[in-house]
Amino acid sequence: MQDKKGYRKYDRQFKEEAVRLVTEGGRTVSDVARSLGIHENLLRTWKRKYKEDPAGGFPGKGHLKPQDEELRKLQKENANLKEDKEILKKALAIFSKHPK
Repeated sequence: MQDKKGYRKYDRQFKEEAVRLVTEGGRTVSDVARSLGIHENLLRTWKRKYKEDPAGGFPGKGHLKPQDEELRKLQKENANLKEDKEILKKALAIFSKHPK
């Protein structure tokens, strides 16, 4: 599959199978890359990412790894709490003024 810029997109299953052919199949990166019609460096990158994190190595476009998703969620929650705190501080300042 290709996107608007002409780049080919590969799904998670394809990437995992390509890496498996190298790691478990006993074939070289260049041999597997050639047989699949992809660049060797692309396959090496997939292999490295898979080795670093087998479960979340290929999260997909628009998706984050579980730990990154959790971090983003916590950062958003933190920003919301800071905003709430500032609103409450302003409200307290307004309501604590004594009428003259």
